[in-house]
Amino acid sequence: MNSSTRHSLVDEFREVMAGVCTPVSVVTALAADGRPHGTTVSAFASLSMAPPMALVSLDRGSDLLALVRETGRFGINVLGSEQSAWALRFAGKGADKFTGVPWDPHVGVPRLPGCGGFLGCTVADLVDGGDHVIVLGEVVAAEAILGRPLTYHSRMFGTHAALEEMCR
Repeated sequence: MNSSTRHSLVDEFREVMAGVCTPVSVVTALAADGRPHGTTVSAFASLSMAPPMALVSLDRGSDLLALVRETGRFGINVLGSEQSAWALRFAGKGADKFTGVPWDPHVGVPRLPGCGGFLGCTVADLVDGGDHVIVLGEVVAAEAILGRPLTYHSRMFGTHAALEEMCR
């Protein structure tokens, strides 16, 4: 495969993935000194019910991945439709993402209040996946809150709405 064909494949792959509606979450971890760290992810899914497991995909070079490897813990804060500002804040670079953001320590990881859901996880395994690492987590805490989820589709934030014909 030549470089122009590869570039075209990457571009088309990016376009296909932009058309997939994904949940938006902030994955968090606590450093040994108690400082919270977090990053926005859209690559998050349930994996197993017995035992309860979830997975997230983290950039191979991310500080958060290094912290998750070190501590063996992470939190998944599933954002609600009114929390797009947090999604943008945690998608950026830098160590000050939590400045002015409320959080509570819960099962050894930062929990953002008012999220659509929270999963506290211990690392079960790490799987290489190209330029990312898939973190498999065993769920040790779960909290669901009713509300509309924040989703990402076509490079825009949105939320889920039931189809009208399904509501009858």
